[in-house]
Amino acid sequence: MRTRLRFVTPPPAAAPQPDPVVLRLTGEIDLSTAPRLSTVVTELLSDAPARVVLDMSGVTFCDSQGLGTLVVLSRKASMAQSCLVLTNVADFLLRVLDITGLRPALMIS
Repeated sequence: MRTRLRFVTPPPAAAPQPDPVVLRLTGEIDLSTAPRLSTVVTELLSDAPARVVLDMSGVTFCDSQGLGTLVVLSRKASMAQSCLVLTNVADFLLRVLDITGLRPALMIS
């Protein structure tokens, strides 16, 4: 006699995950620009993308407000069952993230 297959938890969804959303940032992330970045990414997260990618290749400066914003957005993405990824991060910003101890709080590729 055969036993029927059962799922204790629901099987994974068969539908593919949505494509990642890529934002290319240019200029400075600071006290005056961080709120706009936060608003844009928060709005994107409402559409539940699997991944939000911030292309940092054009970023020339990031102050403490910008660093804090990146960490908060990473947490918001996690809470939205999404992932925030920073790409093309300049050496100066990697150094600041290392010095401040924030690098482990962000996904960098």
